[in-house]
This record gives sequence, structure tokens and C-alpha cells, in this order.
Amino acid sequence: MTEDTERHAMKMAKKKAARDKIMATKTDEKGLVIVHTGKGKGKSTAAFGMIFRCIAHQMPCAVVQFIKGGMSTGERDLIERHFSDICQFHTMGEGFTWETQDRTRDMEMARAAWEKAKELIRDPANRMVLLDEINIALRYDYLDVAEVIAFLQQEKPGMTHVVLTGRNAKDALIEIADLATEMELLKHPFRAGIKAQIGVEF
Repeated sequence: MTEDTERHAMKMAKKKAARDKIMATKTDEKGLVIVHTGKGKGKSTAAFGMIFRCIAHQMPCAVVQFIKGGMSTGERDLIERHFSDICQFHTMGEGFTWETQDRTRDMEMARAAWEKAKELIRDPANRMVLLDEINIALRYDYLDVAEVIAFLQQEKPGMTHVVLTGRNAKDALIEIADLATEMELLKHPFRAGIKAQIGVEF
């Protein structure tokens, strides 16, 4: 063993010992409130990654889409075709606000989506519920963020994870989250004239 190799092995052994000591203190489990926000791409994509993990572990889960309309997406098609027995999928929106141009209708749809979300979250059989693009509904005040927070704090079962995605998450929501991630935009192909593409965006 060379001197560099030995030094590296000793350094990694110290890191492992320190890491093991930290990990030994992490023993609690709880259902998390998880927020994915920011201008960068990947908020829903990361959330669906967790949904597919739940499916792989045979953990019942559910998705409620607050804004996205009836357009076919890979994740919805896959779940409805192959995993509808373990993952409920509800597309409750009618498209983005600049497409519908009807605030009253958007508010009605957001309210209906929230009622469905509460029903799914209240069911302790569901280990994870994804509220896709709810942050947009909250941003435009289609829903009251105080009501959403109160429900998550008071009625969410102890072992249920709830994931809330979308840009511009309210500060109050981030404050009560157990895990909050902001996706930072560095580059996006849209700025170079490239449209949304199958397999990447949907």
C-alpha cells in the first residue's frame, strides 16, 4: 500500500466513523411534509421519483394534479396502466391559468382538487400523497395557505408523507415543511427556442 493510498484509507475510515456516529442518533420516523419549489426544472419530476419508489415498495400512494389538464403524460399513463391498484391518480386541473383565463373556474377546480387531496391524505393507508402544482394554486390565492397548513398540521396521519410542488411556495408553507428544496434555474432549452419534449417534460 502506497503512502497516498494509506493516507486516503485512514481519512475515509475517520469519515466513516464520524458518519456512523451521526447516523446512530437518527432513529425517529415520521410522515414528512415535503416542498419542491423554485424556478428550475425538476420539481414534479423529483416528486414522481418518490411516488415510484413507494410503488416499488408496495406502499399505497396517490397523486392529485392541481393545474395540469388532460394532456397525456408519461407518468400518468404508466401509473394508470400498470399501478392503479396501488397509486390513485387524479388530474383535477384544466391547464395553466394563462390557458383557462377564467379565475372563477380555476378557483372551483382548485377547491375540488383540495377536497380530493384531503380525502386521500386522511386515509392512513396512503403512505404518500403528491399534490402536484398546488403551490401555483396557493400563489394565486385559489386556496388559503393557512387552511392548507392547518390541515397538514392537525389532520395528516403521523406516517403519511405529503409532497407539495410548484414555483413560488409560500414562506409559511416552507416554514412548516420537514424538507424543502428549491430548484435553481441555471439553463433551460426553452430559452434557446426548444419546445417541451416527450420523455423530458411529459
